[in-house]
Amino acid sequence: MNYPHKFSVAPMMDWTDRHCRYFYRLISKHTQLYTEMITSKAILHGDKKRLLDYHKDEHPLVLQLGGSDPSEMAQCAKIAQDWGYDEVNINAGCPSDRVQSGSFGACLMNAPQVVAQCVDAMKQVSDVPITVKSRIGVDNMESYEELTHFITTVKEAGCGVFIIHARKAWLKGLSPKQNRTVPPLNYDWVYRLKKDFPDLNIGINGGILNLEEVQNHLQKVDSVMLGRTIYHQPYLLSNVDEKIYDQSSSIVSREQVLLSFIDYMKVQHQQGVPIRTMTRHILGLYHGQKNAKKFKRLLSGSSVELDHLYEWLSFIETKLD
Repeated sequence: MNYPHKFSVAPMMDWTDRHCRYFYRLISKHTQLYTEMITSKAILHGDKKRLLDYHKDEHPLVLQLGGSDPSEMAQCAKIAQDWGYDEVNINAGCPSDRVQSGSFGACLMNAPQVVAQCVDAMKQVSDVPITVKSRIGVDNMESYEELTHFITTVKEAGCGVFIIHARKAWLKGLSPKQNRTVPPLNYDWVYRLKKDFPDLNIGINGGILNLEEVQNHLQKVDSVMLGRTIYHQPYLLSNVDEKIYDQSSSIVSREQVLLSFIDYMKVQHQQGVPIRTMTRHILGLYHGQKNAKKFKRLLSGSSVELDHLYEWLSFIETKLD
């Protein structure tokens, strides 16, 4: 299928909220962005505006959905389309206890027919792409054949895009944090999926640390997703448009990004959003720079004010002169 997104920032619970995504969009115009996972029940019964609203500049933007009831998932897909999202992604990879108790996330890899039913129901009511993010296996799923059974079943329901975290998930015995690092990476299985399913768009996720690794993976799969690497080193996004999308655009400096984000925070703060709710996402902006620790200390103070950030910019200008 014709799917233009070669690079994305992963959905991360408590992190990729609308303020975080707007910050990323200031650095890269073409990176595909994801919401945090939102459950179908929350959307259907909760405050839709609070959960789903976003800034118009965030596109291309994916709503990641957690759920396993085809009817509920279909309703949410229609809502997502009406809300203007570019895509809906089904979470079949998250290993947290909360996700397990709701019968979605990684445990859905044990129920490929349920995922297929969700995809089919969602496609019947929505025109936006319906995609799936999964692991390479879960618990006692040990074989590549079991992974291909999951992919084949969901593909036959009409899903053409799979983003694969190249680790198994252990739902018993490992915490969500441990599940991000302890199960060994198996990139070869994801590469093999692309060879065995050339008509599918296959993305890879897990343990990828820089754009050089991204470019290497793109020799074998269609797209690459980074998560915590970007959260802790967001300025890596500054090279994505040119290196990954071949779009020649002037790279914005860290200072330009910060100044634009201050303007955004002013507006949001006037609407009642606490400053710290937004500044927590930019702690890594100066990662690897000489003054990174000073910047983090500035933002970690007991009372962060926007004037402090203007003072920071003046400080940086003197260092650059």
